[in-house]
Amino acid sequence: MIRNVAREIAMHLSFELSFTDLSVDELLEQRISGPRFETLAPEYEVYGELPGPTQRAYICRLVRGIAVHGYELDRYIEKYAKGWRFERIPLVAGAIMRLAMYEIMYMPEIPNGAAINEAVEIAKKYEDPDVVRFINGILGSFVRSEVVE
Repeated sequence: MIRNVAREIAMHLSFELSFTDLSVDELLEQRISGPRFETLAPEYEVYGELPGPTQRAYICRLVRGIAVHGYELDRYIEKYAKGWRFERIPLVAGAIMRLAMYEIMYMPEIPNGAAINEAVEIAKKYEDPDVVRFINGILGSFVRSEVVE
């Protein structure tokens, strides 16, 4: 499993956090398992292989970080989504942007351009082209205005 697949799985799990009563650790324990992956593999290619220890650690770091910093990340999304209330942003798009913003803010080993590019590539699988451009624009504005390099 490569990092972009791990990112996509982390996006699914962070999205799911919005709709579950499970704690982040319970969700991770239940969802990163062989039976769960076998169930999802026919529908989603990213579940074709169970993550190894490095990928599992990466997924867990992202999902836990997004859970802890979700409010902050959502405020940044709202700030740069000019003319849009956060509630109007598609939920998957929000999950994708949270993931990229978390990497940009809290994972300095990930280049900002890579975080944005990966977010756009994930978005292309789940959103229409207008939403993909919206995500790219918000993430680009966020990096230009908030990130000191």
